[in-house]
Amino acid sequence: MPPSRPTLRTGAWPRVGGLAAVVLSLAVLPVRPAAAVSTPRMLLLDGAVTESAVIAVGERGTILRSTDQAQSWESAAAPTHATLTGVSFADDGRRGWAVGHDAVILATSDGGSTWTRQYQGDNQQDSLLDVLAVDADHVIAVGAYGLCLATADGGRTWQRRSFQAGDLHLNRITRGPGGTLYLAGESGTLLRSRDRGATWEPIAAPYEGSFYGILALDARTLLAHGLRGHLFRSEDDGETWKAVAVPAPMMLATAIMIRRDLIVLGGQARALFVSRDGGKSVAPASGAPRTAVAELIPLANGRILALGEDGATVLDRNATDGRTP
Repeated sequence: MPPSRPTLRTGAWPRVGGLAAVVLSLAVLPVRPAAAVSTPRMLLLDGAVTESAVIAVGERGTILRSTDQAQSWESAAAPTHATLTGVSFADDGRRGWAVGHDAVILATSDGGSTWTRQYQGDNQQDSLLDVLAVDADHVIAVGAYGLCLATADGGRTWQRRSFQAGDLHLNRITRGPGGTLYLAGESGTLLRSRDRGATWEPIAAPYEGSFYGILALDARTLLAHGLRGHLFRSEDDGETWKAVAVPAPMMLATAIMIRRDLIVLGGQARALFVSRDGGKSVAPASGAPRTAVAELIPLANGRILALGEDGATVLDRNATDGRTP
């Protein structure tokens, strides 16, 4: 199977091993109608928050939309059955993009209520793993084996890009508060762009394993997280790094900053860690989910939405209380 987010049960990216057992013909694929979903329990891999809604995507073309801070959900019609691995919206909250297996890119212009297929790769072994809407016109999608697609016209045309990373998986693309873009991938791949993705430069990695993301705390301070509890902090935009001790060697697939004194990291089942000193140290949280988490999303009501193996779960406000390791 193609890779999705980090393999939730094993904590590692699989290399692409062949086509799925059944390849659906997109030419005749019906668009599934929207429907209410009481408690999402399918595999969900990414999400995004706009001013009016929370959007989550996952297996078999699942797109869910909530307008009440993840208390209830509606399934949006999706023109694909491919697993969707990433979703991102422009600042206007209406134009957004979702990407996934089979190198599929879906687009919405109404805040996620309806979606159309905007791009389909020729090679259905290609997989996109994440997407970032830099603005309403410029969007970058990255994926397995160094795959990168970019548009400068809102998705009317997509162009392939290449990186020094070669055929290594590009796991996540993020943007810092100063506008710098960051790419994290396997085999110590860390890249940085200071020109909105036009050019990229390598960041010297503090270890040679897989990274699953860079969280920018400010214009200079970064946290890079990856496999087996590897966590590193930089105060000079990645020029130098210091290892941060993690109480257990557990995969760190996702990290968010709620505020400067509350950073939350998750991934492997029962792995939820918090930092209250800007990422200089972390401690286990008291309310770690029992199943693996692919993405953590801060909600407007102060709670955290966990997306992953168990679907969509709103963590209790006390879940991020740190306990002494």
